[in-house]
Amino acid sequence: MKFFLILAFFISSSLWAETTLRSFDELFPGFAENTRNEVFSEEGLIRSIRIHENLEFIPAAASGIDLLSTVMRASPSFLAESLLVIPGSGRMLDNLDIYNALGRIGDLKGYLYHSHTRQAEVPLFEEATRMSGDRRSNPISDPPPASMVPASETVHIRLKDINFGNTYYRGDMDLGPHGITYSLANTRNISYLFFPAIREGRFSAVLYMEPLKEGVLVYSMAGADASDFVSNRIHIPSAISKRLEVFIAWVRDGLRD
Repeated sequence: MKFFLILAFFISSSLWAETTLRSFDELFPGFAENTRNEVFSEEGLIRSIRIHENLEFIPAAASGIDLLSTVMRASPSFLAESLLVIPGSGRMLDNLDIYNALGRIGDLKGYLYHSHTRQAEVPLFEEATRMSGDRRSNPISDPPPASMVPASETVHIRLKDINFGNTYYRGDMDLGPHGITYSLANTRNISYLFFPAIREGRFSAVLYMEPLKEGVLVYSMAGADASDFVSNRIHIPSAISKRLEVFIAWVRDGLRD
């Protein structure tokens, strides 16, 4: 009898999850079939735009999803937006899976991108370390997988960037009614050849992740206000999108492990 009660609990829990999960088309209606197929591909869709250009990936008004207002606090000159659905395979992923994937800061190290300057595949972040605080702090280990998702959490991160050297970020995680929002902002100036490239607080990236009926949504946006000195030497839209691509791949791979 006990076995059947347990079995009934798991079946009812699964049915409840399937009926309460939202669908991609609810959140992003009106996508053409070929565009929708790209969203469900391995890399998803990502594009860079100038601040005066229109966004392409706009969630439904009733979705409650708003990343733009957070990114605009950095007063960016350039934006990148991305949309990906990681199809479900096997068991249904939930917010705890997402939270534990976000906790593996060290896994940001080593993701490759093609450098046109070096004409080679190189790691974007040569080191990725969780820190105990935002200034003069010590590196600390990533925690073991959690058993529950907190309502909110702040982490401090040091990334040794191949172009900008050591860069420091604050990551803020917030659990919402449907998914998790993860915001990153630079807590120190990002420098290039000893010149301030992006002032403190002028880089912002926001990732919104939600379990859907079809898999896990990863909707993200990033923006930066870069100095003219750096903009004349580095293609800033590409630089923003490359870093956003790495953050997305980090979440994607963390969910698959």
